[in-house]
Amino acid sequence: MTILEKALEARSKKVNKVETTKALKMPMDVHAKLEEIAAAGYEGLAKEDSAYFLKCFGLFDKGEDFMLRVRIPGGQLNYAQAKRIGEVAKKYGNDYIDITTRMQVELRYLQIADIAKVLHELKEAGLSSFQTGVDNPRNIVTDPLDGIAYDCVIEAMPLIEKMQEIFIENPDWISALPRKFNTAVLGSLSNSCNIFGHDCNFVLAQKEGIFGFNIYLGARVGMQAQDANTFVTAEEVPTFFQSLLTVFKNYGYRDNRNKNRLVFLLNDVGIDNFIDAVKKEAGIAFSTAGVTMVQSQNIALGSNKVLGRNGKFNYKIIVPSGIFSGTDMIAAAETSKSYGDGNIRLTYDQNLYLVNIPSENVTVLEASDLVSKYAKFNNLYFADMIACAGTATCSFGVIPNKPDAIDMAHFLISEVPIDNANVRINWSACPKGCGVHGIADIGLEGCKAKESDGTRVDGVHIFLGGKITREAQEAHILHKALPITEAKHHVKYLLKTYAAHKQRAETYEAFDDRFLSRNYSFQALAFFTKINYILNEKLQLDVAFELDAEPKSSKREEYELFTFGLKLFKLLTGEKRFESVIGLEATKVKPRTIKRDEVTKLNPKVPEKLSEVIYNMTHEKKNERAAVFSELLVALKEI
Repeated sequence: MTILEKALEARSKKVNKVETTKALKMPMDVHAKLEEIAAAGYEGLAKEDSAYFLKCFGLFDKGEDFMLRVRIPGGQLNYAQAKRIGEVAKKYGNDYIDITTRMQVELRYLQIADIAKVLHELKEAGLSSFQTGVDNPRNIVTDPLDGIAYDCVIEAMPLIEKMQEIFIENPDWISALPRKFNTAVLGSLSNSCNIFGHDCNFVLAQKEGIFGFNIYLGARVGMQAQDANTFVTAEEVPTFFQSLLTVFKNYGYRDNRNKNRLVFLLNDVGIDNFIDAVKKEAGIAFSTAGVTMVQSQNIALGSNKVLGRNGKFNYKIIVPSGIFSGTDMIAAAETSKSYGDGNIRLTYDQNLYLVNIPSENVTVLEASDLVSKYAKFNNLYFADMIACAGTATCSFGVIPNKPDAIDMAHFLISEVPIDNANVRINWSACPKGCGVHGIADIGLEGCKAKESDGTRVDGVHIFLGGKITREAQEAHILHKALPITEAKHHVKYLLKTYAAHKQRAETYEAFDDRFLSRNYSFQALAFFTKINYILNEKLQLDVAFELDAEPKSSKREEYELFTFGLKLFKLLTGEKRFESVIGLEATKVKPRTIKRDEVTKLNPKVPEKLSEVIYNMTHEKKNERAAVFSELLVALKEI
């Protein structure tokens, strides 16, 4: 423990303001006064209650109303619970529901006078909102088809229930942690819950013929979890979890809230030393890691009807951006009960399953009002889309986000229809990354951007190449601060390339590994989408600057830049820039000298600036050529 004690001592010179607030009272004292607070209205709401303590119970003061997070362990709802959530949303919350990436729901537009009644009615159905905000263990997620799917090896829900017993409604654990703590347990082969994206991850593994979990720790926005080289059996999971929480509670930092998540402690003390402390707390010498078994994608990829091991089907309802309603939640409960067993499973990608549907009921289920209403979203661009709350309901949001995601999906459906494919496009309204854009094939993060005339508009940073494989990887930034009206075209050209070169049923992630990131630098890909946007959207030339299936440049930027320039010259003039394409100096072929405006002469729609860019990409003298794509991207902004 010496290393952890020293690290804590070094960071304990002062505590942050939230820790000072937490010392004012016990959270359960505030919870006990909810009826009094509701009766008194905002005048009875202490500043610290609104700022912190009510958030321990999922209540977030939005000024004129409240948002409430309802805890749904593993995303699993029975008929009575789903129906009650819908009824509460209709009665108290403008009939609005958000399905979130933690496989739970958020109710919005609740009035302070109704808070106590809302919580009471949810509790009657066995639903809690405890510890869904601030410095608490948040909702534990898993495979939405846990215990049902063929690839489920260890059913996670019994473990989740034991793990929750440690902290749910336990006064000693409410608000006890230095920072929020996200957990996932995956006993299936499919990575259907972003398993490497949480503070603590129990990942299906096997060691010496025994199935259990490898431990990965310390994910946060922009960072995937680290392999802790630790294997635990199913029986050891609750003990390991409680011991880990205890060590984090005792040694986690409480000074700078921006650097208080578990990962910062791990980085300072080393993950091996942290695990040693957990072992000592547990009194168990947990084994070293086994073989991680999780796959890179969902086994049921591309299908909204998944056959379970019990011979029954599970039907996925695609909910665009997770925007649902109380009316439709009630309909989902009733539909599930009419054609199945009444149970519903929420997913991390903001959708839901009606589960255990007998095969003879599938056809009539598909004709039901609810399924028919959402059937139009059963397509490539909506099925795996995630979008967090934007400016309409979140004070941190920079762009509307959910409407933006839906608009772009409709645009892509019309522009780039692709069959037999899978693309994960995720949207975050701000750098907090609640839309998990960092692990998407194509991620978009809200920002403000400038139009060519200097007008400030809603924009996005575009990220590319996130991975959810065994070695999860954050996406790379491709473009910064593009207006959304422009960004949709950049995404379009990436997807056109996918459509042109993908193999049958190949996911975008696999395609990126095989084609994009293997053959091209991110700088080249950024130029590729930008030049296509200029040629086709701004200049209306209707030409296709495409990526070669077998590029000759081998990801070396100077050669990528030169070969791209040669292709552009040929595309815009119909002539070859040089007689010898590559290796001009080696072949000693004397180049034909051109003037800087030669492209313009042969194609009058090409502005002088673009002609200059192409000239600089293909200058006769190698040492006179543009060296990096970034300087060209700056020049292209002037077109």
